[in-house]
Amino acid sequence: MSYLPLPPPGATPLRVLTIAGSDSGGGAGIQADMRTMALLGVHACVAVTAVTVQNTLGVKSFHEIPGDVVAGQIEAVVTDIGVQAVKTGMLASSAVIAAVADAWRRLELSVPLVVDPVCASMHGDALLAASALDSLRTQLFPLATLVTPNLDEVRLLVDIEVTDTDTQRSAAKALHALGPRWVLVKGGHLRSSDTSCDLLYDGACCYEFDAPRLSTGNDHGGGDTLAAAIACALTHGLTVPDAVTFGKGWVTECLRAAYPLGGGHGPVSPFFRLT
Repeated sequence: MSYLPLPPPGATPLRVLTIAGSDSGGGAGIQADMRTMALLGVHACVAVTAVTVQNTLGVKSFHEIPGDVVAGQIEAVVTDIGVQAVKTGMLASSAVIAAVADAWRRLELSVPLVVDPVCASMHGDALLAASALDSLRTQLFPLATLVTPNLDEVRLLVDIEVTDTDTQRSAAKALHALGPRWVLVKGGHLRSSDTSCDLLYDGACCYEFDAPRLSTGNDHGGGDTLAAAIACALTHGLTVPDAVTFGKGWVTECLRAAYPLGGGHGPVSPFFRLT
């Protein structure tokens, strides 16, 4: 695959702000975002929304960061360092979502916003309070350049069970009606196919992104990695379809390079670029 250009030594790289939770096991969340951003030559800034207690076997608990502290992190980064794109992950609660949306409007941000609507871990552990789903729909989605739900998140957000291409398209249309400019319904959990097909929709056209389905249990952090790679591509001025094409290729290679860790699911790995 072709890569994004790296900045020359000593040059200030492009910046992406990730607003997400910390994964103590290092496989997903902010840790996964920063790995991908670093290996794509982008400087990662962070606003921590929650501290999770987790490992490869699951999420034991999490501590939510107060909304004013989350907003303060965003403001500190934006007003000094500046960012060319923003990516969100685990937001934990209505209060945090409201703080992020309020900060976005108050700071008059106009950079691309990639919203990965993290609702539950890959083990089924809740990462977003049920009461916060409506806040996600009404406060954050209308600000988003792109939202990237998996099929479990689609079901929670628009009550559509995706089982085939037709229901995937129906889900994309329902999500787009909530206000984002683009919707990417990821098909990685649709096991009825030998390929993993993601569907991108802008309100008028559908674009399909296919990749071989890789047989691995080490896929922790795949969604974070995809959204982070797309955000990095958008900083370089790629269109949304081109950024998704790049992100899909990147996460596929990260799945090929995934490694075992602990007693559960190991992480996808961007370390392949080092070789």
